[in-house]
Amino acid sequence: MEEIHPQLKAFIVDYCTRYKIREVDPGALNLDTSIDLDLDIVDIEIDLFLAEFAETFGVDQSKFSWYKYGYPTGSASVKVLKTVFGYKSSWVNRLSNRIYKPKFRVSNLQDAVRTGKLI
Repeated sequence: MEEIHPQLKAFIVDYCTRYKIREVDPGALNLDTSIDLDLDIVDIEIDLFLAEFAETFGVDQSKFSWYKYGYPTGSASVKVLKTVFGYKSSWVNRLSNRIYKPKFRVSNLQDAVRTGKLI
């Protein structure tokens, strides 16, 4: 499996730490990590995240549209599950994926870093 670009991994960890979104283990990040479900970056926060990502990596986001992915709004049910049971349990992870389908993954960011365009 392909590895995450080290600067991208550092950016994600730094962003989540700086804005106190959630504590992210750099070793647990992979290309299948969901930005909206696993990292809990949703609603207006995801737009700010993408703007800072584009600025940091010099990525053109002029052609980007949420129509391709669907705008990530999060889920109250998943938030309750995470709060009560934590998110490290595999059954909580599987159930969360059934309740809320992740829309945007780290692999999308990796492709943007590689091509220079967020599509």
